[in-house]
Amino acid sequence: MSQNNVLKGVFLVALGATSYGMLATFVKMAYTEGYTTAEVTTSQFVLGIIGILIINAFQKIKHKENVVKASPKNIFNLMLAGTSLGMTSLFYYLAVKYIPVSIGIVLLMQTVWMGVLLEMILEKKLPSKQKVVAVLIVLAGTVLATNIINNDITLDWRGIGWGVLAAASFTTTMFTANHVATEISSAQRSLYMLLGGAVIVFSFALFTQVTPFNLNIFVKWGIILALFGTIIPPMLMTAGFPLTGIGLGSIVSAIELPVSVMMAFILLNEEVILLQWIGILLIILAIVLMNINLKSKTK
Repeated sequence: MSQNNVLKGVFLVALGATSYGMLATFVKMAYTEGYTTAEVTTSQFVLGIIGILIINAFQKIKHKENVVKASPKNIFNLMLAGTSLGMTSLFYYLAVKYIPVSIGIVLLMQTVWMGVLLEMILEKKLPSKQKVVAVLIVLAGTVLATNIINNDITLDWRGIGWGVLAAASFTTTMFTANHVATEISSAQRSLYMLLGGAVIVFSFALFTQVTPFNLNIFVKWGIILALFGTIIPPMLMTAGFPLTGIGLGSIVSAIELPVSVMMAFILLNEEVILLQWIGILLIILAIVLMNINLKSKTK
């Protein structure tokens, strides 16, 4: 693979991760205008599905007979897997309702050690020393990044709980996204996973939205959230990961963490102290450690 292709892949993955990193700040800003979690998530998924439908239509016209159609089994499995996608959005957006965005993204990054735990359970073997060290670094970084060692800081337990649940569901989403119906196009997979997620989101809205649904959310924030959350990132990352490989791609995607914190710092005026930045750097270091090959190569 040429160096130019790798650099192109790094650029695409970085842009996709940056888009994801902006999401929580936009959600928080929508909250300040009085919109509810149900309105935010519903608008994101409705417009996201419309956007992915348009992309699928363009692909069908461009490739015609070459597009592999999803079977009923593929559709069922992807929609089932997509329910975790819907839960991730709900849990994460509920978390940042109660805690700062800079803390919420750190909790979401607990997927690093949760992924190792899930892999250990499914493969029925102990993780490597390298992964164990990475997990310990993540935990140490989390303590610093959330600033819980400062007795003057009190975090809402509801935000912590929702944040941990978001990380758990995101771990499931990442696993299923890489193992379910991989033979069909990424646009089709994204569509059916979004439809599965929409079932969760719409059910949540049905049972929690007690006031009239404010349709202005679709124009004010829905388009932004759909673009940066459900349309642009999957397209960029799907195109970029094959060029970078999983290891390098995972390292580059860690840019989501500092981007999210910087957005919250600039647009929401959230205070982020030096100790928290050190914790964030430790988490990024752990992600790098998990995705590099430390074994010496033999000729």
